[in-house]
Amino acid sequence: MQPSNGRKTRWGILGVAKIAIDKIIPAIQSGQTGQVMAIASRSMDKAQAAAARFSIPRAYGAYEELLADPDVDAIYNPLPNHLHVPWSMRALEAGKHVLCEKPIARDAAEASQLLAVRERTGRLVQEAAMVRTHPRWLGAREIVRSGRIGELRSMSGFFSYFNDSPANVRHQPDMGGGGLLDIGFYPITMSRFMFEAEPARVMGLLEIDPRFGVDRLASAILEFPRGHAIFTCSTQLAPYQNVDILGTRGRIGVEIPWSMPHERPSRLVVEVRDGSRAAGEAADEIWFPACDQWGIHCDRFCEAIAKGQPAPVPIEDAVANMRVIDAIFRSAQSGRWEKPCPVVPVSE
Repeated sequence: MQPSNGRKTRWGILGVAKIAIDKIIPAIQSGQTGQVMAIASRSMDKAQAAAARFSIPRAYGAYEELLADPDVDAIYNPLPNHLHVPWSMRALEAGKHVLCEKPIARDAAEASQLLAVRERTGRLVQEAAMVRTHPRWLGAREIVRSGRIGELRSMSGFFSYFNDSPANVRHQPDMGGGGLLDIGFYPITMSRFMFEAEPARVMGLLEIDPRFGVDRLASAILEFPRGHAIFTCSTQLAPYQNVDILGTRGRIGVEIPWSMPHERPSRLVVEVRDGSRAAGEAADEIWFPACDQWGIHCDRFCEAIAKGQPAPVPIEDAVANMRVIDAIFRSAQSGRWEKPCPVVPVSE
């Protein structure tokens, strides 16, 4: 997929985070719509090492230097959560488009600051919710829309890994740590994606790690107009992830829903229970070719830049997702159902 204007988007990478090194830089370099022009770190040695590893032309020892580079069109921001909005705003002000790692902010009020800056600068800004452009998830939504499993009524999800390192940024409260912001993001955004609606109210339960002061186990119920979504996520359980999508006549199973390996084909398991199958008959398996979901995500963002189109996933969606996360935090404190609160955009 070549850019419509004939020129690749020139990327600058803001930091040397693991997600940038392991996923985003290789995804951009293997695609056809972008090229990595520069990388910055607070450590010049780290920036130069990453630049040498990936044959990136320019390395900077300060984020400001990268933002001042006139040959950089777009910034990927994988910094810790508390730096997502401040540095994304600075990048927009510098005339760069921004793809920012999830979660877009620590709360919805913080995230909403990006709306006014986007409008004033005319640059694109998007949350890096790569699952929203994965062909398998698009396929799952089309199955639901088709009515094959009847009316969507329930969606359940699980996501866990184990990490109890005190040095990890996910264990720093002031940096926006905790499992709900880190991986609870996924079942929240994708339940909204599948129901194609916003939850009217939510109920949340958190277990806080006494050492770090952040949630290590989170569960929630999201009440949508047509049904419920439930999920559990944890940063201190055995690694596992799974999703089930239930309709009035069938089920869609999504294996490894959040971080499907790019070298393996993926599948949806579809069971229809409308009497059309004999008892015990196997479910249908719908296979999707191996693909790099991070690459697809970056390519679509580059295409939007090249064509002068809106971001594929508008920043308003990221703000709406943060509203749900905020409500889950409030519910965990109040012990009651909480409604996602509208956010008044910050005026400048």
